[in-house]
Amino acid sequence: MKSPVDKKTDLTARKNRELTAILEVSRVLTTSFDVDKNLSSAMSTLANLLDMQRGCVFLLDSITKELCIVAAHGLTKENIEGGKYRIGEGIVGRVVEKGIPMVISNIGNEPLFLNKTGSRPEKDGISFLCVPIEFKKEILGVLSVDRIYSQKHGDVNDDLRVLNIVALLIAQFVKLLESFEKVEKEKESLKRELKGKYQLWNIIGKSDRMQEVFESVHRVAPSRASVLLRGESGTGKELIAKAIHYMSHRSKGQFVKFNCASIPEGLLESELFGHEKGAFTGAITQRKGRFELANGGTIFLDEVGDLPLSLQPKILRVLQEREFERVGGEKTIKVDVRLIVATSRNLEEFVSRGKFREDLYYRLNVVPIFLPTLRERKEDIPLLIEHFLERFNEENNKKVSISAEALRVLMDYDWHGNVRELENTIERLVVMSGKDTIKSSDLPLNLNVPALQEIPRGPLKTGIEEIERTMVLEALKKSRGVQAKAARILGITSRQIGYKIKKYGITYTQP
Repeated sequence: MKSPVDKKTDLTARKNRELTAILEVSRVLTTSFDVDKNLSSAMSTLANLLDMQRGCVFLLDSITKELCIVAAHGLTKENIEGGKYRIGEGIVGRVVEKGIPMVISNIGNEPLFLNKTGSRPEKDGISFLCVPIEFKKEILGVLSVDRIYSQKHGDVNDDLRVLNIVALLIAQFVKLLESFEKVEKEKESLKRELKGKYQLWNIIGKSDRMQEVFESVHRVAPSRASVLLRGESGTGKELIAKAIHYMSHRSKGQFVKFNCASIPEGLLESELFGHEKGAFTGAITQRKGRFELANGGTIFLDEVGDLPLSLQPKILRVLQEREFERVGGEKTIKVDVRLIVATSRNLEEFVSRGKFREDLYYRLNVVPIFLPTLRERKEDIPLLIEHFLERFNEENNKKVSISAEALRVLMDYDWHGNVRELENTIERLVVMSGKDTIKSSDLPLNLNVPALQEIPRGPLKTGIEEIERTMVLEALKKSRGVQAKAARILGITSRQIGYKIKKYGITYTQP
């Protein structure tokens, strides 16, 4: 007979084994989202540390309402396949039905114990412990173990306490896995949606010039080559860049865009390459740059012609060596990115004037794609108008159409802001329209030119330009020379009115 000291020592050793088992189960359940591996390891831990035999995790199928073994210890593949229960069937099914633990001291004397797995040919002397796997009152399944009790094993209350803790850990793991899988499905769904959105069949253009662009995109997308997109502002360079990305082998990676003209020169290097903590005043934490974020995917640098000369060697190094250092850092970071750049500038002129490195220019200009202006693809204007009308009607719950007369005016306009200007114009017309049909008289002042017979004698182009010049000058007079205000009067942007002032050589001084 053991002394009180020996009993106390045994109790301490058993408590230590229980604590070790719980900690180990918690560890293996947080190593990954591999259900079979993690749950099987948890069952093995209970067997190895606490002498619990034939452990099983049953999970409830929400559709079939059937309990199936998803992980087990001490069972063959055939045993596992036979271990299926309906709610209320056998001990396992009753635990789910009632939501409370059940203990069978001797399964050989219990008719409710069905032994569907066939893993216990000799049932006498085996105890069966079964607890619900529950999360916030939702029964997810059942945890069961066999036990052959002796004095060193302690009593059933000790085992139930441990099993309830392990069941809670398993429930948390299962719910976390469900949330993870849901997020992954939503991410994949969003990627498929984005991929479809930026496929070429969703980019509008039947003109010969756009067909040439589409053909170039199809050829270059599967490659690793850098792409230089050339074209005026508003021609759709970003849309084409996204199409190239989503049609490439990198479509599952990130598409990171960055406008080189939108950030002050002093912050550009940090934005593109990141910085280390303490690299400069205000750098209170380490930060990843755009190139690092785009690793495995594509980075799109818009208005690359605005890159300062001081930063161009670092861009060249990324292209050639695929490596860089963060601002204030010494560690070399390797990246695998595809570079797509765009510009509305004359890079060749910049190179000749020493404002852009020649070696960088040639590395970027591997595959140039020229995007035509809307003036060069006027046959696409009706298609674009139809598309924008449909979109903005849906957004604003309207059914606005456009008259043939207004369509002719829109076709004749030069659209120096290209597709972006056309899009903004159609949105404004739909939003502000109080009737179902847009007529030429409803168009903004800068678009609504007089009928042909009202144009002064001389070439058509000359007549329209004279009208435009007069309109700009009148708007400047009304705004007392404030270009932004004059642009609002004409229904155009400040950039567009600046273009027209330069184009027509207008000078205005306030009287």
